[in-house]
Amino acid sequence: MDFIATLRAAWRERDSLLCVGLDPDPARFPAALAGRPRAALEFCRAIVDATADLVCAFKPQIAYFAAQRAEDQLEALIEHIHARHPGVPVILDAKRGDIGSTANQYAEEAFARYRADAVTVNPYMGRDSVEPYLAWGGKGVILLCRTSNPGGADLQNLDIGGEKLYERLARLVAAEWNGGGNCALVVGATYPDEIARVRAIVGDMPLLVPGIGAQGGEIAATVAAGQTADGFGLAINSSRAILYAGAGEDFAAAARRAALATREAINARRAPRAGD
Repeated sequence: MDFIATLRAAWRERDSLLCVGLDPDPARFPAALAGRPRAALEFCRAIVDATADLVCAFKPQIAYFAAQRAEDQLEALIEHIHARHPGVPVILDAKRGDIGSTANQYAEEAFARYRADAVTVNPYMGRDSVEPYLAWGGKGVILLCRTSNPGGADLQNLDIGGEKLYERLARLVAAEWNGGGNCALVVGATYPDEIARVRAIVGDMPLLVPGIGAQGGEIAATVAAGQTADGFGLAINSSRAILYAGAGEDFAAAARRAALATREAINARRAPRAGD
């Protein structure tokens, strides 16, 4: 099953639009994991097993593993998710952006080495920087569109002939780049008006929405702006608020409680689903 189909199935089977970001920061690990050689894997694996029935996707951030020289632990984590929780797609948050043979290698890294179901990509170098990812049939290509950071407006909101640059990108992806039906877009929860604008442009294309919780995005505004008519369409990411909900040995149980509360807060704002 390809990424988009797996994501859509996870929305329905788990009744969830919650994506949990896996950003393992050793400075915030529980004391019991301090100094352990595979602490990043142990920490993330415990979070995954505690929350997998509550989420529509997991999103490991490659930099948190690479900075610890723990790429092998990232490989093992994704393998664990596929083996133990096969209905949950894995989005590799890498934000790669390059052209030609280098982009081919980045695509190989994401999909062959790490076996991710989807990868985040920076598309602002143009279509040829994205095509190597699109060539992997069934794998998701999630393109930065209107990002959650304040500085994103410096370029993404530039007016180009009566529309914003991020709007032009959304239109290009929907109309020209998504021939294989495997694209999605990143639009930050901190800008609900932009979420609504992107939704109007791209129809039912999935949107990955970071920025709730620690970054200040509001769940109600995010859901209202981005959900599709059937109450789906979004993978709303939360990382730190769930990962570090507890600091003791019960950190995984605390993460589950936080994930459950976040999922329920999202669901309370959704449109009625078929069968409700």
